[in-house]
Amino acid sequence: MNETVSTARELATHAADIAHLQSDMDKMSADMAEIKTMIANINTTLAEAKGGWKVLMMFGGAGGLVGAMVAQIIHAIPGGK
Repeated sequence: MNETVSTARELATHAADIAHLQSDMDKMSADMAEIKTMIANINTTLAEAKGGWKVLMMFGGAGGLVGAMVAQIIHAIPGGK
């Protein structure tokens, strides 16, 4: 009978451990789903920012071109430095 009680305690302990592990796995699954959503949002933001950087670089290049042209015109004028 002592062995039966010991086995029952052991089974109850294992059942409690399994319940805790299942609870932890459920929490991890919810956290992973949240992380996947956050990563998708980050990818969307980066995709939108990528186009914005291209536009900024285009304006920077155009500004540099205009500045270089103005400098060439000033140097081409007689009496320009």
